[in-house]
Amino acid sequence: MNKRVVGAAMLSLLALAGCGAKHGGVFASRKGVPNEFEVGRAAPLVVPPDFALVPPQPGQPRPQDADSSTQALNVLFGGSARATQGESTLTTQAGSQPTPGIRSEAGDPNTQVVNKGSATRDILKAPPTTDPTANATAPH
Repeated sequence: MNKRVVGAAMLSLLALAGCGAKHGGVFASRKGVPNEFEVGRAAPLVVPPDFALVPPQPGQPRPQDADSSTQALNVLFGGSARATQGESTLTTQAGSQPTPGIRSEAGDPNTQVVNKGSATRDILKAPPTTDPTANATAPH
């Protein structure tokens, strides 16, 4: 019975020795570790800036009610969306005003396109390779 008591005592001492590890454990030192029970002072509350927000106007549609896909289609294909001042300035400086709805004409069967031939299509569909003979360089 003495051997059992001594064995149990040694086993319990060995188990307690594992609790004293440097990086966490029941009996580990807490130097340099923040104390979760310490009460610190919080930063004072600050009033946020105004951001010049304007209240909604009665009768105007709410911005969150608009469907994003409908807004995108209107912008792309000349719906009710208007050009911004910056866009208008850029197009004026570019020379001529684009025809309204020009993006809608891109898929028109009367639109003239350049046929690059099947060789260009084959090059674009070719799988990537590391073969040195398949490399191209631009002239300087």
